[in-house]
Amino acid sequence: QVQLVESGGGLAQPGESLSLSCVVSGNVYNIDVMGWYRRTPVRERDLVATITGSGITDYGDSVKGRFTVSRDDAKQMVYLQMDNLKPEDEAVYVCYVQVRYGPGSQAFGLWGQGTQVTVSS
Repeated sequence: QVQLVESGGGLAQPGESLSLSCVVSGNVYNIDVMGWYRRTPVRERDLVATITGSGITDYGDSVKGRFTVSRDDAKQMVYLQMDNLKPEDEAVYVCYVQVRYGPGSQAFGLWGQGTQVTVSS
């Protein structure tokens, strides 16, 4: 059974940095897309950043220039470096991947449980 396990997050003051990691545990044939979304009490799901297998990235407008997404395919991991954090970045950050279980198979979206990021002075 494939699972996503997130780590990192926690408490930071405005202007500080935090990093998140997510590992895909279990056997998959390929991971097409890896990335992060975030959830707040008023917004169910906002794009933070995604990265494809060829390294193409996409960022939410509010994090462009401050956050950096990266991946390590050998480790089946995706990372999110968050710099210059702002109070509005406070949210539950959820790891997302699109995986294939075999050659030519359809892609399935999988979600992690989420990790809390709190930004407060």
